[in-house]
Amino acid sequence: MDQDQCTDVHTVKKLQDIAEKLRIFSIRSTDASKSGYPTLCSVAEVISVLFFHTMRYTVEDPEHPNNDRLVLSKGHAAPIMHAIWAEDGCFSESELLKLGRIDSDLEGHPTPRLNFLDVATGSLGQALSCAAGMAYTGKYFDKSNSHVFCLIGKSAEGSIWEAMSFASHYKLDNLVAILDVNRSEQREQTVFQHDLDIYKARAEAFGWITLIVDGHNVVELAKTFWAATQARGKPTCIVAKTYEGHGIPEIVDDKNCHGNLLEAKSETVIKFVKEKIVNRGPDGIVPVESFLSLKLTNTSVQLASPPAYRLGENVDIRQAYGTALVKVGESSDAIVVLDGDTNDSTFSKMFKDAFPDRFVECFLAEQSLVGVATGCAWRERTIPIVSGLACCLARALDQIRLAAASQTNMTFSGSHCGVSHKALEDLSMFSSIPGSIVFYPSDAVSTQRAVELAANIRGICFIRITSRSSVPVIYSNEEPFAVGKAKIVRQSNNDQVTIVASCVTLFEAIKAAESLAASGVNIRIIDPFTIKPIDVATIIASAQQTGGRIITAEDHYAEGGIGSAVSLALSEHPNIVIRRLFVPEVPHDGPFEELLDRYGINAASIIKEVKSITSSTHARN
Repeated sequence: MDQDQCTDVHTVKKLQDIAEKLRIFSIRSTDASKSGYPTLCSVAEVISVLFFHTMRYTVEDPEHPNNDRLVLSKGHAAPIMHAIWAEDGCFSESELLKLGRIDSDLEGHPTPRLNFLDVATGSLGQALSCAAGMAYTGKYFDKSNSHVFCLIGKSAEGSIWEAMSFASHYKLDNLVAILDVNRSEQREQTVFQHDLDIYKARAEAFGWITLIVDGHNVVELAKTFWAATQARGKPTCIVAKTYEGHGIPEIVDDKNCHGNLLEAKSETVIKFVKEKIVNRGPDGIVPVESFLSLKLTNTSVQLASPPAYRLGENVDIRQAYGTALVKVGESSDAIVVLDGDTNDSTFSKMFKDAFPDRFVECFLAEQSLVGVATGCAWRERTIPIVSGLACCLARALDQIRLAAASQTNMTFSGSHCGVSHKALEDLSMFSSIPGSIVFYPSDAVSTQRAVELAANIRGICFIRITSRSSVPVIYSNEEPFAVGKAKIVRQSNNDQVTIVASCVTLFEAIKAAESLAASGVNIRIIDPFTIKPIDVATIIASAQQTGGRIITAEDHYAEGGIGSAVSLALSEHPNIVIRRLFVPEVPHDGPFEELLDRYGINAASIIKEVKSITSSTHARN
């Protein structure tokens, strides 16, 4: 609707009626679930005006890529979000009473199990980065005329300000952040309470157009939202002064009511709110539909050309990774690469040079980096690959966790160097993500195939790029790779021990095997390729053929890496003996070879462990 309709008395009343109905729906649904925040009524007018006056979207196709979207950073307000879609006709009002039930997808915090919700939110401060990624995709990839709105409650998290910096830098004038300044925290009032000028000054300092509005006045809201959609060259921040529990006299602005149910007060409150509604039936306001049709991207990904290396050739795995990015980028324009100012270290610069329009620089802001990538993956408009230092991705674990809950298809790669930048917990971190696939390639060929496979997988993938020096190519360019399928790198008919190792320690295992063979001891070497899922069948078969003895060796801490994966796989096979070599403590800095020796994961340490396990255990078949 245009600005002239903002003051139409009938439209105003209908919008207010919808807001009151949202309050009633929220009270009833939270009462029915015995859980929730009926005090979320502070945003009833905001939601009403957005959905029935400002936003353009198609109710019949809520996932249409050109729909305007509302991303609910204020995740505990999910019941009112459900209520507006019920008011829109997506489902019956009776479904709202199933909030939080095991047989219902109406959850206490939003998730994309509902097709009108794009990302899982509720963990504070994350959604603005996701919204910025959506806005970036809409503006620069899809060339869409749609807008992304983000409703924010608590805004103290640093990732909020990372997102504001990103949005301003990229001039995301299709992004509107709405601050619900109700001055309430969990148990106390916020630091700045209703000093809206402070919020305004801070948003403006980050380069945003900033507007202050009475968050309970539908006329002011309609005018302000309309103005935000006319912004050019800058994102818009709307600072809305609201009161928690607005419209409910018993609890309005009561700091003790946050998250508390109305219970015995409910019927009295509902009766009071109902008396303010003129039109209790269908509201008669039809949401404006979006019109632009967008071309679907090519989501079939493969290496544009196969690996082209010589066996034994020394190649930096990071360079192989960068080459693979270019190759999958050539095969599909859906591939986009995001980096946090490390593209020279991660070699994603190769993709940046080849496809500058599909490379997104997120600077040194890893939480925003992951959130933006989640937004870019929204509605499968792109296939994002995030490059970074694995240790820095650790600070964004919460964002990665919610990306998985958002059913995001996204690949991460992580490299490391030095003490503070040496990630020895990255396999554990990504393995803990539900449904994730964790790749640990050992040479240039397997690295390129890992990138190709990951780009086609639904869910979260991680590719560990650990070596910062060149390693020999051990696989032919035609070697096939698959998720959950290990490679037996070395074997004989009389192997006494199976070694499971990847990349750095794999090559140490090969050195150990050559030395042991000279003394008449043969060992089998397995390169797992994926740590999650681990190739259980190959490992068990090899263990049974090598006397029931396995040694794992890894450039990782004890928990959550190769040793943990193998131990879990063999937990029901008590006759198989497992010995584990790993980094036992926070490592010192120093020359690479000396570090391998100091922490017991070099060839000499493997030889020592092989001699120990063969002398202390009898062969078991």
